[in-house]
Amino acid sequence: MSRNHPSKDLNQRSQSMATSARPQARRGPSGAWSRLKPVNIDPLDVYGLPSRGETRLHDYKVQESYYTKIVERYMKFCASSGGGEELEKAFTALSLKGNPPEQTGGQDRPVLPRQISSTARPNDMPNILMAMRKLREGILGSRRRDNFAQRAYMFIIHASILTGHWESYQPALLYLLREIHPRTPLSLPELQEFAGYRILDLACRQYELMDAFAAKLAFNQNDRKVSAVLMALVHDDWVRFWRVKRAVDGYQRAIMEFAAERMRLHALKCLGRGYMTADRAFVERTGDASWPDLVKGGVGWQLQEGGSVLIRKPKAK
Repeated sequence: MSRNHPSKDLNQRSQSMATSARPQARRGPSGAWSRLKPVNIDPLDVYGLPSRGETRLHDYKVQESYYTKIVERYMKFCASSGGGEELEKAFTALSLKGNPPEQTGGQDRPVLPRQISSTARPNDMPNILMAMRKLREGILGSRRRDNFAQRAYMFIIHASILTGHWESYQPALLYLLREIHPRTPLSLPELQEFAGYRILDLACRQYELMDAFAAKLAFNQNDRKVSAVLMALVHDDWVRFWRVKRAVDGYQRAIMEFAAERMRLHALKCLGRGYMTADRAFVERTGDASWPDLVKGGVGWQLQEGGSVLIRKPKAK
């Protein structure tokens, strides 16, 4: 009868103890990971800024798909605002006019205030404007100047004008007129329309009246309302300015708004120099604003009983 060698028994016991001490892999519950909710990525946030390295938006098909998403979101925003005066109030409430201008030369540019996107949110316009900027930079980077680029830039210009976001509509407007139009010509009514925006921008926002007249001549722009705005600004004619402002469409009126405060201040100064008292209605017509809004704007005149406004007190003898 054979007997195992003591050292061989010791080795076998050591191996058995090591095997039993080794941790065994345990399989977790199969549904553990399935309980995690998938991350919802906003379609407008899929791409970054081409000026900061994003290259996917240089592809024509990607640009067209992204443009469709932007238009859908924009139309949803407009529909949720109720349209008409309510929509105009929604645009005004965005308060985007104070944003610093974009810089050129490929440098970092100030961006719009970012918010977590949600199509159900009523204040989605900052994200839509950011998406428009991405698309615009993508088209610019790809040097695209075909019918799609023309249509996309026209949409971006319209939306940016309504929000008063000149950081977006000015470069888009210049690219449309200077780069796209020579390659893919606008129709005559379209050229008149967008050249008119350029002229009004020069006159009302930049207050460069000579440049505005030069642009009017260069584009052979013959819109009577645009001409009336220019003449009103040249002659400080606030009566004509307010009258034209009420007669133009929403896009032209939004650009004219840049000059409204300047024209209002001039009108009220003239009123202060020429009158000691005036009817409230007359003061409101002169300033093209309600009395509470004039007071908020800094008018220090006194509203008296009966509806008259005390502008200046007689000097004591």
